[in-house]
Amino acid sequence: MNALGKTDVGLRRHENQDTFAVEAIGKSVAAVVCDGMGGAEGGQIASTLAVETFLKELRALLREDMSVEQLRELASFCVAQANTAVYERALEDDCRGMGTTLVSAVAGEKGTVVCNVGDSRAYRFDGEAMHQISEDHSYVEEMRRRGKITEADARTHPQKNLITRALGVSANIVPEYNRCEIEDGDILLLCSDGLTNMV
Repeated sequence: MNALGKTDVGLRRHENQDTFAVEAIGKSVAAVVCDGMGGAEGGQIASTLAVETFLKELRALLREDMSVEQLRELASFCVAQANTAVYERALEDDCRGMGTTLVSAVAGEKGTVVCNVGDSRAYRFDGEAMHQISEDHSYVEEMRRRGKITEADARTHPQKNLITRALGVSANIVPEYNRCEIEDGDILLLCSDGLTNMV
């Protein structure tokens, strides 16, 4: 498996609050992308702390013989620990209101688990088409799911960046999980909304 990552501040902002990591842990591979919010300093602290905490917990507990269900439970624990770390830091005066999205993938010998909170996304490219794996936690996506707006409306809606879940906002978090069937030659893409809003 080959892995690479890139982040770019883009043309509209002066700072980049995205943090990512890709890491081989034994025979498994983990990747995580976080997009911080809460001002330049707060957003960067939140996204960095979430990535570091997620990977620290994963390194300590990941085993090569884990089933997909065990990977899902482990990812859930790692997200909960990342949420606690960001939430507790956000209680300090200089970081009040900060938070971050998170999307992760853990690829083990028995399968791949994708987990997300917020509107950072996971896609699988099979050589012919891009398939969205994750589901956004956003106000606009909930309206689209309920049939109140169309897919086209959702792409240009003025409130499309209003998310309904984020790490660090409350003491508990409920992530979304998906098992991802990866075939030889597939590409798994994890990205923040900075990419999905432009491409």
